[in-house]
Amino acid sequence: MSKKSNTMNLDEFKNKHFGKVGTSKRDELEAGYENFKIGALIHEARLEKGLTQEQLAEKVGTTKSYISKIENNIKEVRLSTLKKIVELGLGGQLDLSIKL
Repeated sequence: MSKKSNTMNLDEFKNKHFGKVGTSKRDELEAGYENFKIGALIHEARLEKGLTQEQLAEKVGTTKSYISKIENNIKEVRLSTLKKIVELGLGGQLDLSIKL
């Protein structure tokens, strides 16, 4: 006796609940995920460097509150600030790409 699986992969889930790629609801979801991912990457890198939010903020010239808001996906980070966080604060290199 076989049962039909009710599971779906992530793309199927997003298509069902947020529409196909290119629709406004789906684009909003994807943009939100990218902001979340940036915050998570900054958080992880900061911890790897052994820095507190306050220490990172001092290196970058901003506030602990601002770093916290970026890491917790409350505030979007400007590209110029992201560059400072990565390069000045974390001693890394920001690498961007455009996919068409």
